[in-house]
Amino acid sequence: MNANDTNLFNVNVSIVHPEYFFIAGLSGVPYSRYYYIFLFCTYIIAVIGNCTVLLIIAFDRSLHTPKYIAVFNLALADSCETNALIPNMMRMFVFESQNISYNACLANMFFVFFFGTTQCSTLVVLAYDRFVAICLPLRYHAIVTNTVMFLMCSAIWTFNAFLISLTVYFINRLSMCKSNVIQSFFCDHGPVYRLACNDNSINFFMGQLSTGLYLIAPLILIVLSYLGIFLALSKITTWERTLKALKTCVSHLLLVASLFLPIICIYLIASTTYLSPNARIISVSLAYATPPMLNPIIYVLNTAEIKLLIRKVFKNRSVPS
Repeated sequence: MNANDTNLFNVNVSIVHPEYFFIAGLSGVPYSRYYYIFLFCTYIIAVIGNCTVLLIIAFDRSLHTPKYIAVFNLALADSCETNALIPNMMRMFVFESQNISYNACLANMFFVFFFGTTQCSTLVVLAYDRFVAICLPLRYHAIVTNTVMFLMCSAIWTFNAFLISLTVYFINRLSMCKSNVIQSFFCDHGPVYRLACNDNSINFFMGQLSTGLYLIAPLILIVLSYLGIFLALSKITTWERTLKALKTCVSHLLLVASLFLPIICIYLIASTTYLSPNARIISVSLAYATPPMLNPIIYVLNTAEIKLLIRKVFKNRSVPS
């Protein structure tokens, strides 16, 4: 090995990190103040709704079942994702401060994606719960126990924390010398790593891996679980029993639709037609912000146990002491 070859391994590559990023957000969107009012209402409903579901499940022992452990996990992820995303957007609007420090940006990226991916993963767990309950009803209580569900939810949080931490770590290895303007409404992974002037192929790979693990794979698993459910229901002779079994899946199907359909529509529209940056930012922010608001509403309206408990609470308060 000659001297020139040796020098190849001694090149000192400096990593440049900006002091802060500027989040473009909705600064160029006409009448953006009305959109922020909508976000504020969404935030209030999401926080109150999910906290209500968390408290009901925590204090009502009759809901300490595998299914409601998963629902509790989903409500917790929804509440945390809402608090990681919307208050920062509101801060930018109210205080007209769209600057965010480099470390705060990475923290924002981690928490938004961590809780968002936990939502997707929990929907797969709920699909598994419905699959076993309908396809293997006699073995359900032996297969899906509280311990098994708790371990599954714990595994989701652990694995997602590891993968998202790794994704953020690779962002930290990039040299940001193109710009410090993020064309998104938060510290989004794609818009951030595209600002790098050194090799960002590993970041592209992590983005594709996350898309496959948390969008494509969950959707495939959920579809396969419901194919098995519909196959099992086709063997039931009475329509009443079929309808009763289907009613137990309504809440979950609505949750899946509220989370996945907007994202699928955005990608399909973006791939077939031109979307302006403002239209993309608004549509993607709605896809992030709306499901945490809808999820508690869906479960309260479609779950007999929760509705019964709420009626009892209001009935007890209405009785004079």
